[in-house]
Order: sequence, then C-alpha cells, then structure tokens
Amino acid sequence: MQILIFGRNGQLGSSLFSLLSETHQVTALDQADLDLSKVDQIEATIASHRPDWVINASAYTAVDRAEQEPQLADAINHLAPAAMARACKKQQCGFLHYSTDYVFDGEADRPYLESDSPNPKSVYGETKLAGERAVMQAYPQAIILRTAWVYAKEGANFVNTMLRLATERDELGVVEDQFGSPTLAYDLALASVPIIENTALDELDKVAGLYHATGSGMTSWYGFAREIFSLTGKDVVVKGIPTEAYPTPAHRPHYSVLSNQKLQRVFGISLPDWKISLAKTLSR
Repeated sequence: MQILIFGRNGQLGSSLFSLLSETHQVTALDQADLDLSKVDQIEATIASHRPDWVINASAYTAVDRAEQEPQLADAINHLAPAAMARACKKQQCGFLHYSTDYVFDGEADRPYLESDSPNPKSVYGETKLAGERAVMQAYPQAIILRTAWVYAKEGANFVNTMLRLATERDELGVVEDQFGSPTLAYDLALASVPIIENTALDELDKVAGLYHATGSGMTSWYGFAREIFSLTGKDVVVKGIPTEAYPTPAHRPHYSVLSNQKLQRVFGISLPDWKISLAKTLSR
C-alpha cells in the first residue's frame, strides 16, 4: 500500500513510520516538509501522493502555550485535519486521525465511552474536539483514535522529564489527583497497523468512527512518577501534591481514563498494561 503520514518526527509518527515502512511504501512528512498551518496546501499535497491511506499523527500539543496561541492551535488541530479529510474523500482513500482525552472535562467517575458527551476545558481540548467533528463531517468513513498520556523513549514527555529532574533534585512534588492511562507511542502505533492493513477501503463504512486507544490500567501522575523511579532505581523522594499546588495556564482533566472496549470489540485490539510497557521501555 501507499501510505502518507503527517507528523514524521513526533513520538507517534516516528513509530508508525518505523513499523509501516517494513512492508509498505510510506512517505512521512513533517513541519519542514509542509507547514500544517498553511491549510490551503494540504489537499494538493495529498492528491500528489495518491495514497491508499493517510495517517495524521501531527498535532499542536503544547497544551499551555495553546492558551496564548489559539489560532495556531486551531489551524493545526482543527482546520488541517478537516482539509485532510476532504482530500481523502476526493481520493477515496482511508484516513486515520488521532485525538485526545482532553476533549472531556474530567468530572466522570468511570472510564469514558466514545458515546459520552465531550466538554473540553482548554484551548487544546477545544481545538482537538473541533478537529474530530470536522473530520467526521467532511469524511464519515474516517477512523479516529482518541488516546492519552503518550510517551516514548525519546522526545519531550513525562517519562523523560522525570528522569531529567531526578538528576537535578532529591525531592519532587508530583500531582496526585489527576488520573489517566499512560500510553506508549509504539504500542499505539502497533495497534494502528492492523486497523490499516485489515480494513478494505470498500468496507470503511463498517468500522468508521471514533475509538478510544490507550494503555490498559490507570494511575495518577504521582503513581506514574513513582513507577518510573522504582524501575530505574532513582533515589528520589516523590511527594504527592494537589492540582492547586501546581497551577498551569490550561485546565487538566482530573479524571480522563478512556474505555477501550469498543476497540477490542470491533477490531480485536487491546493495548498492554501501562506498567508492562513502561518497564520494557526503561529496560531498553
């Protein structure tokens, strides 16, 4: 298959490129190749590659900075995927797009279902939700995977931030009242591959729509940090603190655990337990 990936250098995009290029013809673009804020260039770019599938692993993910750059965040998280969806409809190719747990307000007391009503409380969440809705309106045959707390061995993420801080401080305060599911980017990419490979383009209607895809299990940022230091043997004192003690420009959901039952039911796919994936990542 001919596959076009947006977001080549990101945590997810690089994993997708590595996995898919083993057996498919893959072109992967990043910001240097195409500035996604220049939305009018997207449709022509997709048309020129004539792909069987387009995967959008790109996003404006600077959650706090988005509060000061709402137009740029909206262009990349909303208008760009909408343009991709329109192009994919014209090309009659598959389209896989990724979204986020931040579309929810975090007030739930059980894992969110795809059918639950979103209520984002940040610019980032608002623009990602707008992107979801625009994609499905433009191309109902698209597939959207909502994920959460993504990390990888490389890149700017919570795991690497904790490991860096452990070399600078003897004691860390980490938020203990926000709960979610850490998701290894490689696991998410690995789960995405069979969706693409096993879905015939003339059967997209049967599986199109919204799915949740995160690591199994749940924890808090405090619990996540404790597990990181336990696995790496770092001698750091970790103290749990409330959200109010670590104010940020953007609101974070207090609870954003996503139910993956639909992904398992439709595709037979489940991601590993977050602790297992974290241990494997750190052992490497």
